[in-house]
Amino acid sequence: MQTGIGIQWIIFIGVAILSWLVQWNLQRKFEKYSEIGNTLGLTGAEIAMKMLHDNGIYDVKVTHVEGQLTDHYNPTNKTVNLSEGVYSSNSIMAAAVAAHECGHAVQHARAYAPLSLRSQLVPIVSFASRWMTWVLLAGILLLEIFPQILLAGIVMFAATTLFSFVTLPVEIDASRRALVWLNSSGITNYTNYEYAKDALKSAAYTYVVAALGSLATLIYYIMIFMGRSRD
Repeated sequence: MQTGIGIQWIIFIGVAILSWLVQWNLQRKFEKYSEIGNTLGLTGAEIAMKMLHDNGIYDVKVTHVEGQLTDHYNPTNKTVNLSEGVYSSNSIMAAAVAAHECGHAVQHARAYAPLSLRSQLVPIVSFASRWMTWVLLAGILLLEIFPQILLAGIVMFAATTLFSFVTLPVEIDASRRALVWLNSSGITNYTNYEYAKDALKSAAYTYVVAALGSLATLIYYIMIFMGRSRD
């Protein structure tokens, strides 16, 4: 068990450091590219509306939300929600983020399979996220008596891990759609296109780290369960 605890700390510390570095890099890029304007001088809100309309989407609203890097697309009420630093900014960073979120709206309109799968997983993941910490804790404490509890926790954690990996193609495809449109619509040119691409690539790294961290933790719990089985 001591070896297991050691592995757990190595995993958690490693993932925490990597996650911090990725978030720090994203924040640095956000600040840097927020000082550079897009080619047409449009705000994030204007860019979002233009991309939606250019893709024949007229039933999605563009709204404003508080916070930084809180931008998201809500398929339930069909809203593109842009943060304070994106909604009214005409920077290349705002353009990239707004177009990325609209990329999700385009996915929704086109019934993009990975997005549909992720939406179907949301109720399962929501339930698992609410209870799995307690189930895993109880499973470890009662491992020798009721190993089935830990197995149930592993199944819950596996659902959240699957969700993390399903999210990767969804985010990567949204960025691809955003960059293609930004280039074709004249929002970016040969210079600031690379800035937009770099910004979205930095954002994508956060999802990669989250998925890998979730997988590593899942493997750790499986190792505990299998170690008990071999005893």
